[in-house]
Amino acid sequence: MRLPQRVRRKARRPPPSSPPTPVLRTSSRSLHCLFFPGFYMPIYVKDQKLLQALIENRKRSAPYAGAFLVKDEEGTDPSIVASPDSSDNKTIDSLKGKELLKRLHEVGTLAQITSIQGDQVVLLGHRRLRITEMVEEDPLTVKVDHLKENTYNKDDDVIKATSFEVISTLREVLKTSSLWKDHVQTYIQHVGDFNYPRLADFGAAISGANKLLCQEVLEELDVDKRLKLTLELVKKDMEISKLQQAIAKAIEEKISGDQRRYLLNEQLKAIKKELGLETDDKTALSEKFRERIEAKKDKCPPHVLQVIEEELTKLQLLEASSSEFNVTRNYLDWLTVLPWGNYSNENFDVHHAQQILDEDHYGLSDVKERILEFIAVGKLRGTSQGKIICLSGPPGVGKTSIGRSIARALNRQFYRFSVGGLADVAEIKGHRRTYVGAMPGKMVQCLKSVGTANPLVLIDEIDKLGRGHSGDPASALLELLDPEQNINFLDHYLDVPIDLSKVLFVCTANVIDTIPNPLLDRMEIISIAGYITDEKMHIARDYLEKNTREACGIKPEQVEVTDAALLALIENYCREAGVRNLQKQIEKIYRKIALQLVRQGVSNEPALEAVIVTPSVEPTDGGSATIVKDEKLNDPAVKDPEEAKEPSLKETLVTEPALSTDTLSTPEGNKDTDGVKEEAADKAVKKVLIDSSNLDDFVGKPVFHAERIYEQTPVGVVMGLAWTSMGGSTLYIETTKVEEGEGKGALVMTGQLGDVMKESAQIAHTVSRAILRDKEPDNKFFADSKLHLHVPAGATPKDGPSAGCTMITSMLSLAMGKPARKDLAMTGEVTLTGRILPIGGVKEKAIAARRSSIKTIIFPAANKRDFDELADNVKEGLEVHFVDTYSEIYKLAFQNETETS
Repeated sequence: MRLPQRVRRKARRPPPSSPPTPVLRTSSRSLHCLFFPGFYMPIYVKDQKLLQALIENRKRSAPYAGAFLVKDEEGTDPSIVASPDSSDNKTIDSLKGKELLKRLHEVGTLAQITSIQGDQVVLLGHRRLRITEMVEEDPLTVKVDHLKENTYNKDDDVIKATSFEVISTLREVLKTSSLWKDHVQTYIQHVGDFNYPRLADFGAAISGANKLLCQEVLEELDVDKRLKLTLELVKKDMEISKLQQAIAKAIEEKISGDQRRYLLNEQLKAIKKELGLETDDKTALSEKFRERIEAKKDKCPPHVLQVIEEELTKLQLLEASSSEFNVTRNYLDWLTVLPWGNYSNENFDVHHAQQILDEDHYGLSDVKERILEFIAVGKLRGTSQGKIICLSGPPGVGKTSIGRSIARALNRQFYRFSVGGLADVAEIKGHRRTYVGAMPGKMVQCLKSVGTANPLVLIDEIDKLGRGHSGDPASALLELLDPEQNINFLDHYLDVPIDLSKVLFVCTANVIDTIPNPLLDRMEIISIAGYITDEKMHIARDYLEKNTREACGIKPEQVEVTDAALLALIENYCREAGVRNLQKQIEKIYRKIALQLVRQGVSNEPALEAVIVTPSVEPTDGGSATIVKDEKLNDPAVKDPEEAKEPSLKETLVTEPALSTDTLSTPEGNKDTDGVKEEAADKAVKKVLIDSSNLDDFVGKPVFHAERIYEQTPVGVVMGLAWTSMGGSTLYIETTKVEEGEGKGALVMTGQLGDVMKESAQIAHTVSRAILRDKEPDNKFFADSKLHLHVPAGATPKDGPSAGCTMITSMLSLAMGKPARKDLAMTGEVTLTGRILPIGGVKEKAIAARRSSIKTIIFPAANKRDFDELADNVKEGLEVHFVDTYSEIYKLAFQNETETS
């Protein structure tokens, strides 16, 4: 900054020659401009010895020091590079003496110390200096020569022209930048236009040029050259200033354009509002909500209409920027979008429903019968009431798809949501509106999604409901499912009663034991036991195999899956109750078939255009002949080539010369006409045949093996029947003697038996001793023998009471040395008095007996009704005996065997 006039009068003129001068190093990083004569500059001195020397010089009336620029800092002298081992790597502040002297430019400025406050020293530049020699090292003190400008002619035209150009450039810069205005005004007032050396120093000092370039101006003593160097610097600054002005102008135009557009839009809105052509956002929202509810006004309940009117009034009073406005808007959006009083037209045609159910599912007659009963009641009443049906069964039996078929049969909208693992009541009944991000529960979302008030809602996995800190969802479902309560179902978010009495609820569960009793009491349970082998065969042939073949893009004539292969697949790979795994295995087979066909060169993609082919096609110089293959020509049923012709996408015909496969080629065989006949013959596609002999090539080794371990049942071994989550299975009970002696009677059990099954074994042991004492009084087998009872498949946990009668028969067989009847299987719980109690899984156990070629089955008499309700194809070929006491089983197992023998 230039020195003000009142300060200049007090500035002391330095002597023509100075005593040794302390050195002040100036860094380009800490200065916005180089220190030139005629300018003030504050610097900070960190070296305490140097600061003390400056204070003493000022007290001795010699307040002068030399200011020199460090020459090897970034931006000052890029030619200087310090070696890693040299002292140049030291910081400037730590250098002393000669090391510091080497790092300074020789030419600097003689500075008068005008004030010292703390470590800040204010300097006033007077004249140029050149270092001649060092006097002291710490603080660095040197001898200097005072430099003067070379003599010049003030009237020289070149100097005048250059100075005028410098001044003109500075004025141009003033037009684009106001930062230099005060500097230029100060120079004009205190220096004048014809002090050429000062003009050069001034221009270089206020420029934003590199400090190395400014150092060149400082070292230049020729006035003409100094002016030219300064002119270059200010010219560069002028270009930068113009560029800065252009950038600022572009940004300002953009900002002003956006502001202008915004103001015009606001004015346009105001004008349209005054003319009634447009309304504000709040009014538009209100009109939208009113239009929605107007169409439902006759069907909408009065209490809902009242709430909507209140919320619309509230919406008009709120500011659009407030959070309460968004909450009210969302609330009105949900209230007005719900299908108040809107019902779909139901179809009560029983024959139509029967047709749809048969199309979608094979078997399941009891489930279909219950659905048809529901439809029949609705037809007689003229309307249907919401019911709760719970489909219970193993995975993969089609519970979810049954719900979808029911909706299609009734012409109702279908909506499914799963509650498996659900632990938050808010998912069922919604959140309070006071919460951030609140939304209604699943039932309200369902009504919005389907658009009708009488959909069929499938609640999946209801037996897997969770329970957490957010409440008990099972209790919340009570209000949702109970026909006496859901006529006024209250969602926490909407906070208005909703009529769900017309909704048909269908729930699915794998087991009903985990469903809470109050919830289970409101459901009608329909058990789906699973599919027998015959049913799986029909499903695989009529549904799964057909759909999978189409999904893989395979034509029926390209593959054949025999019934023996499907039967082996069901028996040895897919014994579970459902057909989900069966579908996976069929998909696996067809993926491998697709790969085989592609490797043979088959492509079932339709041709994009027709090509006329003749046998005498010769390849041209640039390519080969094109032969088009028609799939129909591979069909042996086609006798006439004309029958194989089909129109292409361009409705032109493919002309084939003859039916012989010699003229055909696969997509891989389009190489050369001369070799087409031989390649086509080699690449003839063969139909893929899947039978029981090569099934393992497609699906691997069998997972299941024959359940019948013994062809001739040995002593102490009896076949029982069990129920598993995968359906029914046979279960052998084996008993043997491990130790004999008076008073040694005991029982050891193995086979991962549960507590209930262990108790059954103890009961069976007690009952067996009583029966043996009655039949053979002299036989002391149980009193003198330690028995070992084992149930094979030891890695599988087993539990339940239904093996009681089988265990008794096994023990008696060992005690009497008689084998039980070989074609007999039994199941039933036994009491200490020998009574046979009912069991579960009658259908599954009957299927398991048939699968093991067992013809004679013993069931408890209480299960006769369950067996009679089974389909005829399940009961076919079975001889079933229903018993009340074990004495009846004894006759069937042993006396009949004796007679047979």
